[in-house]
Amino acid sequence: MAARPLRRVLIWTGIPALLLFALVLLWSWAWFIPLLERRAEAALGRPVQIGGLDVSLGRLTDITLTDLRVDNPEGFPADPPFAAVPRLRVRVDVMAFIRERRIVLPEIAIDRPRLEVLADAEGRNNYSFPALSGGDAAPEPEAEPGPAPQIGELRITEGAAHVALAPLRADMQVTAGTEHPEGQPARLRLAAEGRYAGQPITGRLLGGAVLSLRDADNPWPVELTVENGPTQVSLRGTLSDPLRFAGANLRLDFSGTDMALLTPLTGVPIPATPPYRITGQLDYAAGAVRFTGMEGRVGRSDLNGDIAVEPRKGTRPLVTATLRSRRVDLGDLGGFVGAKPGDAAPARRQRVLPDTPVNLPRLQAADIRLNYDGAQILGQAMPLDNVHAELAITDGAIALKPLRFGVGRGRIELQLDAAPAEGGGLRAKAGISFQRVDLSRLMGVTPLGEGQGAIGGSARIETQGRSVAEMLGRGDGAVTLGMAGGNLSALLVDISGLRLGNAILSALGLPNRTRVQCFVADLGLRRGVLSTRTVLVDTEDAVISGRGDINLARETLDYALRTEAKSFTIGSLPTDILIRGPFRDPSVLPDPVELGARGGAAVGLGIIALPLALLPTIQLGIGEDNRCEGLARRAR
Repeated sequence: MAARPLRRVLIWTGIPALLLFALVLLWSWAWFIPLLERRAEAALGRPVQIGGLDVSLGRLTDITLTDLRVDNPEGFPADPPFAAVPRLRVRVDVMAFIRERRIVLPEIAIDRPRLEVLADAEGRNNYSFPALSGGDAAPEPEAEPGPAPQIGELRITEGAAHVALAPLRADMQVTAGTEHPEGQPARLRLAAEGRYAGQPITGRLLGGAVLSLRDADNPWPVELTVENGPTQVSLRGTLSDPLRFAGANLRLDFSGTDMALLTPLTGVPIPATPPYRITGQLDYAAGAVRFTGMEGRVGRSDLNGDIAVEPRKGTRPLVTATLRSRRVDLGDLGGFVGAKPGDAAPARRQRVLPDTPVNLPRLQAADIRLNYDGAQILGQAMPLDNVHAELAITDGAIALKPLRFGVGRGRIELQLDAAPAEGGGLRAKAGISFQRVDLSRLMGVTPLGEGQGAIGGSARIETQGRSVAEMLGRGDGAVTLGMAGGNLSALLVDISGLRLGNAILSALGLPNRTRVQCFVADLGLRRGVLSTRTVLVDTEDAVISGRGDINLARETLDYALRTEAKSFTIGSLPTDILIRGPFRDPSVLPDPVELGARGGAAVGLGIIALPLALLPTIQLGIGEDNRCEGLARRAR
């Protein structure tokens, strides 16, 4: 009877022991691979493959995955996959989980990871994981999140990535790894080489430990250098809690041949400029990236101020800029109106007016608020003293209110509204006011002499086109200018009428001035052609009148000036001065028909007696002319 209980004990204890012993002998961690693959595929929304799984149990348990592979989404090649990792080892503190229910990972080591990062021309990519963000499904209420895993150190050995992004015209090879200097914190090192925005690119990044990115108490050090074609960028400093964009203390230096080449790197539309070098402080606060204390040079102009870029979800970023220049060369700003900026040789271009098409996608890439002041405008042949501009771009619509230039004690001010047009290009409406514009500043930069007085008036235009040249060539509007009082150098008046004797005396400085009773210019603009309604300069001894057309579309002149003396004058050939030809190289000649007739008569009479040769050049005075007052009243 005693043997039967013993047999039962052996059965109930021996069989489980044998099963346990067999389980130990036959145990394989690979049994869990299908479970892990299914969990990973559900989390990523991608096929995931794991070649091997090994676990080394202990207080610090090592979990090692081998031949880990994350496939590409549909529509991309199967090989190479999005990610391939020959070996991934994770060390887990088991006791911390048992005692405190905390996930503590003292070390993660990744050996020779490979990434294939792709985006095609249609905008599809292989690095987005909709499953991680819930896709388009409505979010479900979530429980209070638990504490994030505490990770000690991340080691990356011989990491590499191929990045090919068609929308950015980028194709680069990137290497990555961590360095562990003795007695110093680990550092992340990245290097990139290839092409970006169609230009060769090389880049080097030296940062702090990857996992210290999550440490809000210790700023993350960063040193970055990038060369993208002729553009060079250097960034040095620290980031505060960079995963949450809490702040930064960075010094940014960049230089190159054209700031427009920065657009692909920054995402901010920038017009073409001459060579530049800019430095400043870069930080992130209150939801905006700010570039403050900026100083440098663009062409011959200095540039200072602050720029802020505020990303906005679901719409364009907002760029706010307050810029200043102590001295500015307006040629450096040519890119803002479609002209070639800087010291480009204009003779190489067929047209005088800027004909580069306005880049509408670039205008619609960001909303912009710009305030700019240039204290002094450079150039000996430049009558403008200073410039002030307030520019707003909203969804591609431009409001330039105002663009103001100082001229002596007066100013020229432009008010412009423009928006994308249905037929392409921009639809624009602009008005220009001339407020006591100092004539001495205008005359002082011409070879025609000096003058005094204040010019006032206005101009308006309504148009549509793809460039400044096309808009001027299609515009409708008017120009009205006037001046009462003042004076012009007699040289200008005399040359306009070919008054030979007085022109010589004027060149010698006798006399050197002639008073202006009134100046009126009234021109209409119709389909790009400025037609003269009235052009009249009434001086104390002559009246200059003008007639003709200025074709802005063809960039040609067909104009005539004529002087009529108010008093008895010897040595005058009162013939029209014809100004004809293209803007770039017009001809300025007397009317050959009228001048030939008068000149032939003078030669014939000169054979008889020299004094008689002056008779055809004698112009009897026309007396005081009251047309100017009436015309000025009409212009007002």
